[in-house]
Amino acid sequence: MFKITVPRSARSPLLRPLTSTKSAIVNPLAFGALANFRRGYASEAEEKDLVIIGGGVAGYVAAIKAGQAGLKVACIEKRDALGGTCLNVGCIPSKSLLNNTHLYHQILHDTKNRGIEVGDVKMNIQQLMKAKDTSVTGLTKGIAFLFKKHNIEWVKGSGSFVDEHTVKADLVEGGERLLRAKNIFIATGSEVSPFPGLQVDEKRVITSTGALALEQVPKKMLVIGGGIIGLEMASVWSRLGAEVTVVEFLGRIGGPGMDEEIAKQTQKILQKQGLKFKLNTKVVTGDTTGELISLNVESTKGGKAETIDADVVLTAIGRRPYTSGLNLESIGLETDDRGRLVIDHEYRTKHPHIRVIGDVTFGPMLAHKAEEEGVAAVEYITKGHGHVNYGAIPSVMYTYPEVAWVGQAEQDVKAAGIKYKVGTFPFSANSRAKTNLDSEGLVKFIADAETDRVLGVHIVGPAAGELIAEGTLAVEYGASCEDVARTCHAHPTLSEAVKEAAMATYDKAIHF
Repeated sequence: MFKITVPRSARSPLLRPLTSTKSAIVNPLAFGALANFRRGYASEAEEKDLVIIGGGVAGYVAAIKAGQAGLKVACIEKRDALGGTCLNVGCIPSKSLLNNTHLYHQILHDTKNRGIEVGDVKMNIQQLMKAKDTSVTGLTKGIAFLFKKHNIEWVKGSGSFVDEHTVKADLVEGGERLLRAKNIFIATGSEVSPFPGLQVDEKRVITSTGALALEQVPKKMLVIGGGIIGLEMASVWSRLGAEVTVVEFLGRIGGPGMDEEIAKQTQKILQKQGLKFKLNTKVVTGDTTGELISLNVESTKGGKAETIDADVVLTAIGRRPYTSGLNLESIGLETDDRGRLVIDHEYRTKHPHIRVIGDVTFGPMLAHKAEEEGVAAVEYITKGHGHVNYGAIPSVMYTYPEVAWVGQAEQDVKAAGIKYKVGTFPFSANSRAKTNLDSEGLVKFIADAETDRVLGVHIVGPAAGELIAEGTLAVEYGASCEDVARTCHAHPTLSEAVKEAAMATYDKAIHF
């Protein structure tokens, strides 16, 4: 036997019964066993500065930002590719299909007036999907490269909490790993909200994931939900020849954030393209046993029910936070009535070193919002401060024409009792839009009546998703409409419509 001194910081719970004082007499064999235990535990529970559960936009951006700051980072992600829903089965593949089907539709219907004679035009669905997959692969591999560049470890598996500082990764290849961290981010994103009574098989009853991978064009498609995702996918398959009907519970399309005037304009344009709409309508029951899927629908205002048949039904009623398997109860983390993890203004849970970012918590379920939160959360732990202006988060619907907005909608300003002014300018009076034979839509500014400060910018028209950046900058910096209007815009450009709409709030537009 011999005498050793055990530092207090090194004592494990197993060792404490053997050591009631700072110095103790320990059996060498027993100490050796304990030492081996601790060495084994240390090799499993690897110490990191930051462990991120989820490799979607919020998670991977936070990982890169932390890696750039010199932190020792591990990101746990179970998919074969980083990027989450957005890059794999969301934003990126959908934009590929939207862009390429628009080109196809334009060649079929909009070249003769431009002096372009086109011969036999065919759509190759397999090649269309291959182009989509190529764009996805290139971007996800780019993220993996950035992980290596910044010494970020990608742990391929599913993460769950063991305790407040320890995360277990159930590895895709089998087995598990324990990672201890000074800081932990939960960035597990969201999943499609299921529609009661319809079993998704991604062949006939599909979500947005299935809508990105159909092998043939359905004759009839019914879309449940007239929000952004539903309308984008409706546009894709309508352009390819499907007869598409959109059933929306509310009295307008676009969801609650879209300005009502812009929503009405957009619906008119999409109807001219062939989309059919049933607003103020709810789906009561569905039958998938026949050759066609039959849905019973009825008006939300009452009236006779009717049956609609379709080859394919797309459920697009929204998304919900994804927290399955995290073992949140083991560390006492709770969710609200909508399944969102509760946080403070610095993204902290009840355990300050555990933060939550992206779709799994509050705010709009948008990739760019998640990205901003990823950066801000890392800045909080590295600099002590971070910033996201939730009043200046733009939204874009990539139909054609595009619809984009930032700030407050007119109905919201009116409901709040704010005195306001509105300025609009149509693309039909914009020289570049007319030159491009692409002049549907308008730009709308909403300004405080007393200060002229920009409260909201709403656009339906060509390149709306790009033009909204100017509006976002104006809202972020508290600009007035006059600030925007007195800024010189190049001629001829679509952006001049933004200038003139801003001018129309306090004066008269020049070209209308």
